[in-house]
Amino acid sequence: MKLKNIKGSIILLITAVIWGTSFVAQSEGMKYIEPFTYNSIRTLIGGLVLVPVIFVFKLFARKAPDYQRVNVKITVIGGVCCGFALCIASSLQQFGIVYTTAGKSGFITALYVIIVPLLELILGRKQGKKIWLCVFLAIVGFYLLCINGDFSINFGDALTLICAVFFACHIIVIDRFLERGADGMVMACLQFFTAGLIMAVGMFLFETPRIDRILTAGNTILYAGVMSCGVAYTMQIIGQRFTAPTIATLIMSLESVFAVLSGWLILGEQLSFKELSGCCLVFAAVIIAQVNLPVRNNKKIEGE
Repeated sequence: MKLKNIKGSIILLITAVIWGTSFVAQSEGMKYIEPFTYNSIRTLIGGLVLVPVIFVFKLFARKAPDYQRVNVKITVIGGVCCGFALCIASSLQQFGIVYTTAGKSGFITALYVIIVPLLELILGRKQGKKIWLCVFLAIVGFYLLCINGDFSINFGDALTLICAVFFACHIIVIDRFLERGADGMVMACLQFFTAGLIMAVGMFLFETPRIDRILTAGNTILYAGVMSCGVAYTMQIIGQRFTAPTIATLIMSLESVFAVLSGWLILGEQLSFKELSGCCLVFAAVIIAQVNLPVRNNKKIEGE
């Protein structure tokens, strides 16, 4: 495994830890405010957090002898497209978590680990046999975790399943715009403002935001906004520069494992033996996928 692969894997693993623990914050936040309100505020906070970070980053990057200007047009278009995908995915996830547990929501969201290679195949990128083995293990794992004996799935699980499709699209969109020379950090910032403003419209049209309730949920909003949005989504974009999309999804799907652990440790959520077996299979799929990672060939990235 080469240094860049290790770098990308570590960044994406940290991303998964942050996302996994954020499911607890999201679940707790739903006790006080409605989904569009929660998501809009935390996403806009994520964008605001990135503004000074980008300013400082660019200030030092411009002094580097190998500084290269990025494609502004591609970055803006990429940020808006990522924002639309993120808006739909995170909204479905937030509505779904009202009807399911934080742990289950984390694992169902991670179904993008299966959907991404299928989308990649449709787009003409072949996948190796090992990846399909990992996908198979993940499918069995998610079946054990989510499907009841009568093959039913509850409303919250169904919404979260649809959200997984849009998170898969989000990953593919990020990959395509990074390949075309988009600035990762600026694109992340733009996607937050795009998604946040769209969800703000939904907040005022369909919900009744109250300042007192928002302040009561303030700690969970700040954690989800600063860490899950501002930090983790940016790390996702940076990490994907060094990691093939299918492998990146397998690493990031570990958020489901951390979501279950967080739900158990913090909220006291419990899983049956069947559900725990599913968790173990998903974890095994991620580990197997990390053996002999494909090298991602990228051009020099600004500021590296």
